[in-house]
Amino acid sequence: MENVVRTVSSNNGGIRYYLERKQVKNLNLRICRDGRVFVSAGFDVSVFEIDEFVRRKAKYIQKAVKRFEEMARYQSQPKKYVSGETFYIQGRGLRLRVLKDDRDSVTSDGVYIILTVKEPDNTLKKQKMVQQFLDQQCKTVFGEIVEELYPVFRKYGVGVPLLHIRDMDTRWGTCLKKKGIITLNKRLLQAPRNCIEYVVMHEYCHFLYPNHSKQFYSFLSVLMPDWKERKQTLEKMPYVVYGSI
Repeated sequence: MENVVRTVSSNNGGIRYYLERKQVKNLNLRICRDGRVFVSAGFDVSVFEIDEFVRRKAKYIQKAVKRFEEMARYQSQPKKYVSGETFYIQGRGLRLRVLKDDRDSVTSDGVYIILTVKEPDNTLKKQKMVQQFLDQQCKTVFGEIVEELYPVFRKYGVGVPLLHIRDMDTRWGTCLKKKGIITLNKRLLQAPRNCIEYVVMHEYCHFLYPNHSKQFYSFLSVLMPDWKERKQTLEKMPYVVYGSI
């Protein structure tokens, strides 16, 4: 079924969105990197209800669109993988240092990412090596945090989750309760560690409360009283993709 395009008015102007009818129980909102807004709704939900839903979410939508625009400006210059470029790991900017050597390797001293390569002009090779290094950092850092927070949930009968890591456009993390899987956005590595902890805690709580109910947020607040501050820090960072959980 084709999407129906609708527009609703808000205090800060009109919001144009694409309405898709599906066999779903809830109204679902999705905002793409290019600024397009999608709403999926059940066949029995009136357009009036859907318009009101979008209107209530106006501030969130406009904030998300603005964030994607900021992200696009930040990412407008692709990395060349040359000395001096900055890569963020746990909120810290590490400068890339490229050195010529007979042996290819990537290491870090906490200040620099040191890339030694046989062919300093081979951009694709350098890109692949740095990306492999960052992927390994994701596995290490995310794995540590998932393991550190797990004991809190063991007493509630939550099993040790499987950790999946992938690139996601509009989510910091997801939880598949039935399969026991927590999936984290690999670009979350760029955020400070306490922000990563917040996302992991958020997903852990979904094993007990699948929806964003009052009970969910009450439970999250007991386990992590400062989660709102961590969330705000995450959302304000210009070099981290805009997302939600």
